[in-house]
Amino acid sequence: MRHIVGAIIFIMLLSVFAWGVLNVDRLLPAQASAQALPIDQLFNLQFKVVAILFGLIMGLILYGVVFFRRKPGDVTDGPHITGNTPLEITWTVIPFALVIGLSLIGSHLLGDTLRIDPQALVINVTGQQWFWRFEYPEYGLTTDELYLPLNKQVLLKLSSTDVIHSFWVPEFRVKADAVPGIVNELRVTPTKLGEYSLICSEICGRGHAFMKSVVKVVSEQDFQAWIAERQVVTDDPVARGQKWVKQFGCLSCHSYDGSENIGPTFKGLYGKQQKLEDGTTIQVDDTYLIESIRYPGEDIVSGFSDIMPPDIAAGLTDEQIQDIIAYMASLK
Repeated sequence: MRHIVGAIIFIMLLSVFAWGVLNVDRLLPAQASAQALPIDQLFNLQFKVVAILFGLIMGLILYGVVFFRRKPGDVTDGPHITGNTPLEITWTVIPFALVIGLSLIGSHLLGDTLRIDPQALVINVTGQQWFWRFEYPEYGLTTDELYLPLNKQVLLKLSSTDVIHSFWVPEFRVKADAVPGIVNELRVTPTKLGEYSLICSEICGRGHAFMKSVVKVVSEQDFQAWIAERQVVTDDPVARGQKWVKQFGCLSCHSYDGSENIGPTFKGLYGKQQKLEDGTTIQVDDTYLIESIRYPGEDIVSGFSDIMPPDIAAGLTDEQIQDIIAYMASLK
């Protein structure tokens, strides 16, 4: 009885220690969506089970090491044990029941995260090496920032133009892949005002680590004000071009201030004599820039690689390309 009580104390102490380490509040960022609540509930349950199993296994091992170690001078063999059927049945049935139970609970909570709101705001999310683009079809607006109204469900329709990307905001908990040729759906209901980071959680190439975007959760009033501000059309082609280079992810590979990046900087590029990989030299003018945007693999600048997606300009109109060129020409 003394050993049973001692082993139980060891098990309880180690279980409490493990639960303190594995507590969701310590390991995960603050919840910021309605979907995060049921997911964290499942995490908490699983962590409690893990803590108990850790305490049970390590507690018995440590208790045995401390109190049943071989005494000095004892060279006899230990008892020969061939098995214990009740014990083997127990440690088979209990884990099986735990797995089935967690599966049923997980299925129920999955339904909570997928619950449909027919009034959800639809946003088309496009992943591309290496940036995110967001289209609000209800408002005819496309941006490089994701603005979400507080306490309103958002239906994110995810797609990709090149390779597999993965949409993940840690505070929202939910995650889904953006796959070429397929539209995946992800539902999020933001519940906490603030600014968050959208990251790609699927290795997608050289610029994967820098494929981030800002996610801002704002009040409904601020959201409508932001929409109205973005819908204003300017007559200045340079201002429009600056908008397009951000919206279509040009600045994920090119800089506008002369700093180094994986593509040539836009600053001072227009009108420059540029040496190409094949040894020839070309004048950077409208014709060259249009060809470089439409067919990026044709004339590679010396010192750079052909990594620009071939369909980078698929969503650009001729007018938008002219605006981008006007913006580039302004960067002296």
